[in-house]
Amino acid sequence: MRVRTDLNISLDGYAAPPPDTGTPDNPLGEDWSRLVAPYVATRTFQANVLGNLDTGTTGVNDRYAIEYFEGTGAEIMGAGKFGLHMFGDDPDWRGWWGENPPFHQPVFVLTHSAPRPSIEMEGGTVFHFVSAPPAEVLAMAVEAADGADVRVGGGPTMVRDYLRAGLIDVIHLAVTPIILGQGENLWDDLRNIDLRYAAASEAGEDGVSHITFTRRNLPD
Repeated sequence: MRVRTDLNISLDGYAAPPPDTGTPDNPLGEDWSRLVAPYVATRTFQANVLGNLDTGTTGVNDRYAIEYFEGTGAEIMGAGKFGLHMFGDDPDWRGWWGENPPFHQPVFVLTHSAPRPSIEMEGGTVFHFVSAPPAEVLAMAVEAADGADVRVGGGPTMVRDYLRAGLIDVIHLAVTPIILGQGENLWDDLRNIDLRYAAASEAGEDGVSHITFTRRNLPD
């Protein structure tokens, strides 16, 4: 069992747009659209998230997208990823993904508005809303994953908390070759975090660099 995270970031380290930069038609903003465009274009994302079969890019970017969806038994995500920063006052809000989200496993949503009733969706996804320190939430997710990996799914503020606590074993970053200059930076307050990890990189399509940090002395 490993604790993993996968994020799309810009060349200057931004992994989420500033708050309130979106529009009704594009709630996460143009920066977010540019940041995740190579991932969204992959055949795996098109099929697993949008339900579009037999379309999308293949190659290196798609191989990492496939790995994203494999081997995990539970996910931890922040309130923003679930949409509570925009729809927290809507008691009927069930997330961005429709009635059959692409997780198909227990998902623990960290929110200061917990407790909220859990939401059971089609396809095996169950959203649990919790307010607890990172290690406590991770223990819940490990138990739910039943021996499979746990993914710390973002956003970057939450991932930083788990990195500072030393709880993430494998970090995969898809570095999109754009400069954003604003938003949530993954590396804030994480000076020398790289010393804990061994790094490897691989070039993908569209100039995307896939960088994987694996915790040193991690058991096989």
